[in-house]
Amino acid sequence: MCGFVGFIGGIVPDGVAGKESLLQRMADTITHRGPDHGGYWCDVDQNIGLGHRRLSVIDLSPAGYQPMHSPSSRYVVVFNGEAYNHLLMRKALETSGQAPVWRGHSDTETLLAGFDAWGIEETVKRTIGMFAFTVWDRQTRTLTLGRDRLGEKPLYYGWQGQADEATFMFASELKALWVHPVFENNISRDALSLELRYGCIPAPYSIYEGISKLMPGSLLRVSLDRREPKVWKYWSGAETAEFGVANIFSGTADQAVDELEVLLRDAVRQQMVADVPLGAFLSGGVDSSAVVALMQAQSSRPVKTFTIGFHETGYNEAEYAKAVARHLGTDHTELYVTAEETMAVIPRLPTLYDEPFSDSSQIPTFLVSQLARKHVAVSLSGDAGDELFCGYNRYFMTANLWRKMAMEYIPLPLRRLLSKGLTSISPQRWNKVLGAVENFLPKSARFANLGDKLHKGAAVLASTSPDALYRGLVSFWQNPESVIISGHEPSTLLTGNSPSLNGLDHTQRMMALDMLTYLPDDILVKVDRAAMGVSLETRIPFLDHRVVEFAWRLPQSMKLWDDQTKWALRQVLYRYVPQELIDRPKMGFGVPIGAWLRGPLREWAEGLLDESRLKREGFINPAPVRLKWDEHLSGQRNWQHSLWPVLMFQAWLESRNPRQS
Repeated sequence: MCGFVGFIGGIVPDGVAGKESLLQRMADTITHRGPDHGGYWCDVDQNIGLGHRRLSVIDLSPAGYQPMHSPSSRYVVVFNGEAYNHLLMRKALETSGQAPVWRGHSDTETLLAGFDAWGIEETVKRTIGMFAFTVWDRQTRTLTLGRDRLGEKPLYYGWQGQADEATFMFASELKALWVHPVFENNISRDALSLELRYGCIPAPYSIYEGISKLMPGSLLRVSLDRREPKVWKYWSGAETAEFGVANIFSGTADQAVDELEVLLRDAVRQQMVADVPLGAFLSGGVDSSAVVALMQAQSSRPVKTFTIGFHETGYNEAEYAKAVARHLGTDHTELYVTAEETMAVIPRLPTLYDEPFSDSSQIPTFLVSQLARKHVAVSLSGDAGDELFCGYNRYFMTANLWRKMAMEYIPLPLRRLLSKGLTSISPQRWNKVLGAVENFLPKSARFANLGDKLHKGAAVLASTSPDALYRGLVSFWQNPESVIISGHEPSTLLTGNSPSLNGLDHTQRMMALDMLTYLPDDILVKVDRAAMGVSLETRIPFLDHRVVEFAWRLPQSMKLWDDQTKWALRQVLYRYVPQELIDRPKMGFGVPIGAWLRGPLREWAEGLLDESRLKREGFINPAPVRLKWDEHLSGQRNWQHSLWPVLMFQAWLESRNPRQS
């Protein structure tokens, strides 16, 4: 795992020394991504520079240092991530007589040999892994950027500056671009509107005008002769979903579970290869337990597992994780953190994430990453199981709302009346009432913190279609343009640029859209920045594209079976862990932000939401924000999901460095 920076074009700085100095200053901002080594390369004649920070995981020797040149010297690359199958790729090169004399055993060296033999795109298509890279082709004088299929690794890029100063710059994190002297620092109000809707800024947008995120599964090519970047897909998640649904696995349920187990075991096996200590996050839920179970089944020693515990009821899964760890025989470490320790992370969030980001589970994710890094340099994670195997509560709830309650036949005025009735009772009172009858409800109807979920669900009862219902469920603000002054929502994959997703039913559409949006734009951003903030590499076996493609071929009944989510994945897990240790209501990985905002975070939030301050800064319309803030403080409503994106933007705005003030 690493980070990189670079630029092409522009007139500053002059000479090799000047360019290398700038590269180093840019790269120094992301030393946390690669504390083990820094390398820099430039070509003054072509006005290009590449910088790299290395976290040594595979081949700890100098043979793995970057920027790295291909055997033919045609290509120069900076690479972030892992090619898990690179040894198989080496064997293919050797068998065909196209292998060079190997200098070391890094995957970057393998990829460069592949570029020489097969070309860039073909090599990327052969790669199983997570990655972002930039490669300079000396022969064609073109720059190619690439990103992995599902979007695990980040990559920002864009032109900045005018006329002779125009520079194409790129980096693993935004903070590296701030250093470049022609970075323009213009906040995008349109992107800010997206942040208020989704709690994150989805690709291809960023918080800065002129700076984009490369979409997952994409390649980009640019040159000084052709300033307009050419972007194309080498792998499509939408097409994968459509193909899978159209070519459903035809075997029995047992055969499907067998095949899934084989694929997952191989993905886990490949991702356990490292020249440094390795472990795994363990929450005790289905996804992380499945990953750890398959790790332990293929390990000769106890796997190191890590869990963060909370003292707050409804947010603590540590006891479940401990039970799973005990059964599997892992070397388990748990750390209970206080509310004060948890809240102490909040001031670090703007620096960790570079742009406003509002998934509050970023806080425990950072804490568990910090815990793991004290013991290991690589940690496997169970992320993406929900998106692939129908795990989120909203899939079940929406299916019930739309199909079982036949929402299309309930008059809109009646649904609005129902919504008003649900929200007239506070979340706390709902939790108390429902807690008293929970034991009498079927397991499929039990949810942690149900009062908050009812309030959120009530807000979208007036939806006119399943797609609108889904959009409402994932929206923090239903009308962000009423909050962001002069902000206009650009089109996203959920609005205006939606893929066709032919052949998918309502639930499958939600799963596909989550895989294409929520997963790369929220979950993977959260994990990457939190973990890399403490120099920890994370790996996600569920995102092996072979697993993804097979998951989409599974019949929907093998994902949501008799109101049980993730059925096929559960059957794999039950081969290793007793069912009674796993089956319980889904909790999520959150913290009680709503309660904290009424208590220890109240003064902090009040300062950021001060009406005169909002007016002076000129980004946020105070009226709708102050209304929700007052209702939240009174306990009438739980507006944490609406207020947190505003607070994260305000905190980010406050924290920007002096140059950006």
